[in-house]
Amino acid sequence: MTPGRLRDLLAEIEGGSLSATDALEKLKHLPFDDLGFARVDHHRELRLGFPEVVFGEGKAAPQIIAIATRLRDAGQNVLITRIAHEAAATLCEKIPEVVHDPVSRTASLTVEAPKPDTRGSILVVAAGTTDLPVAEEAVRTLEAFGHPHERLYDVGVSGLHRLMAGKQQLVNASVLIVVAGMEGALPSVVAGLVDRPVIGVPTSVGYGVSFGGLAALLGMLNSCAAGVVVVNIDNGFGAAVAASTINRR
Repeated sequence: MTPGRLRDLLAEIEGGSLSATDALEKLKHLPFDDLGFARVDHHRELRLGFPEVVFGEGKAAPQIIAIATRLRDAGQNVLITRIAHEAAATLCEKIPEVVHDPVSRTASLTVEAPKPDTRGSILVVAAGTTDLPVAEEAVRTLEAFGHPHERLYDVGVSGLHRLMAGKQQLVNASVLIVVAGMEGALPSVVAGLVDRPVIGVPTSVGYGVSFGGLAALLGMLNSCAAGVVVVNIDNGFGAAVAASTINRR
């Protein structure tokens, strides 16, 4: 249930074209559907501005299909993150309109294109090619939420001339999501160049002593650049949610 759909429903009741009984039928599954193993939240977009997003990791394909079906049937867009390839293949067989992106490990279905009132474009910056799964998770989330976005990839600190070649993109962005593994220095560099919010995303990319991304996380948390905010390791989705919230008017 989107704010627009609810507004239209109330207008129909007010105008007399929809009876209270028929309206109740449309609203009977609000605020959630109880599937036994999951309670599908149909009110989330009314509360937060975006519908419920399904975390696919650890869920069986039939569970994902059931949740996606309920969201679709309720007129909501569907975004599934961290979905396994096998589960995605089964989902696409059952719901052919689903789009699976293996790089970001996401699956999505658009029922109604979102049209948020935004401040500008969000720039997703990635240090290296191995950071792309996390960066693309952020991109696919921004797409699902309807936010304008651009990419600036493979601009890590081992070759700063590559980053500076994209300086115009950096300064034009309203919010920046900066994804990096290894020592996690890139958000500090970017934040020293722009007067916009910078969201750091540490990734688990790195050699043995990177401790699965902990080194990058601690590096970003200890940034010498003022105002860098940091999400958890490999959490491109969380960074995109934060960025979209900032970018909404």
